Amino acid sequence: MKLKNIVQYLIIGFLTIQLFSACANDTDAEPKFDKTPAERLNEQKSELNTALLSSEFGWKAVYFTDDTQLGGYTHLIKFLPNNKVEMASDFNSDTKTYTSEYSVVLGSTMSLLFNTYNRIHLLSDSNSFPIPALRGKGYLGDFQFLYYGQENGDLVFRSNRLVREVRFVKATAQDWTDLPKNLATEKNVIGASTRPLFRSLEVNDGAKVTRYDFSFTTATRYAVSRAVDGSESVISMGVGYTPTGIVVSPAVTVAGQKLSAFTYNDTDGSFIATGTGGVTATIKYGNQPLALTDDYKILLPANSNLVYGHDRSILTLASTNSASFLALFRAVEASRPAGTTLSRVQPWFNTPNGSYVEYRFTSATGVITRVYHFFTLSADQTKKIIYLTPTTKWTSGSTFAAAVDIPAPAYLKDLDDQIMNPGGLYFKRESFTVGATNPVFTFTSATGPFRFTTWAFQ
Repeated sequence: MKLKNIVQYLIIGFLTIQLFSACANDTDAEPKFDKTPAERLNEQKSELNTALLSSEFGWKAVYFTDDTQLGGYTHLIKFLPNNKVEMASDFNSDTKTYTSEYSVVLGSTMSLLFNTYNRIHLLSDSNSFPIPALRGKGYLGDFQFLYYGQENGDLVFRSNRLVREVRFVKATAQDWTDLPKNLATEKNVIGASTRPLFRSLEVNDGAKVTRYDFSFTTATRYAVSRAVDGSESVISMGVGYTPTGIVVSPAVTVAGQKLSAFTYNDTDGSFIATGTGGVTATIKYGNQPLALTDDYKILLPANSNLVYGHDRSILTLASTNSASFLALFRAVEASRPAGTTLSRVQPWFNTPNGSYVEYRFTSATGVITRVYHFFTLSADQTKKIIYLTPTTKWTSGSTFAAAVDIPAPAYLKDLDDQIMNPGGLYFKRESFTVGATNPVFTFTSATGPFRFTTWAFQ
């Protein structure tokens, strides 16, 4: 063998001996392959199961399925041995506790699966949706949550469907007792019928206050607020209820501070979130619109044959309807024969036959009857208010041409009195649409909490 080759072999042998010697003597080195993948997965599974069972009163999660269009739903969850789980939620008025099953399973990561029906599944039921735009999608909720570890005692998950963070916080006994109070908070967010109708969001950055129109949709628990200073700034947020106020997502950012917890003040009906240095965000009531418009001029006699219809099939869901209008609307329907719907409430302006409100009824068999109440129109151009002054003329028929004079129907009195209230109405074109491309206009009482939403059909 050549000397050169002998030297090379000796060098290789020496280095090999040194390498094995170093590995043998390195007592600080951590073995990297001391467990099989199955063993590591079982450890993770055990860790999550242990964490789920570790909280005496279970966990609380305010689940915002998609905070670009939906609010938050509080779930109280207590995990029990043998893969049982107890759960309650504020999804609706049923806040009772129900028992079902859960499991910890392996997906793209370790995950928590609620594998038999419970309250969490209400958000994923495709047959139950809050608005037509979510038909077939439900509330975009999930019942499988990917486990991402623990942070400050919280369990951090992400929803499997939309990969939204869902944080489990240790619950208390009081959380279970107080859950029904969330629904009382809901009524305060909607707005009490005894308080003024107009709502605003006031944002104070410590130096300047910016005011926004505040519009809340009960069905989606979602609020959209538009600035009235001409800046076109919009603040949108999902709303979750608590016993003492609301939490919002995304948080309202003011002067770099994120405000997400609003406390309710029963004295004036406001909700306030407080930061530092004078920073606040306040949802409050007002006695008139933040910004008066000239939209009422559309209705003046120079413009003829205009009609604005409240269509029951879709517009009853609009967030701009007041609770008092909806109550009066339902009372009219309840007074009619079984199966009859009040399919339209629509004022007509400046037609060849005058101005009138049409109340359109559809029977259970599809027969349509129209009732018309005539009025005269006037306006206060300083207050920007219109007045629909009622006449004594009422007619009814299958069509306008076939209508004959009738006495004033008692079942329409309360609703009709609000539409033709002597205090007048604000008329406004809204900046959104509802279920169709038709422009949306609202008629709002200038003296009480009454407002209904219409499509323009002119």
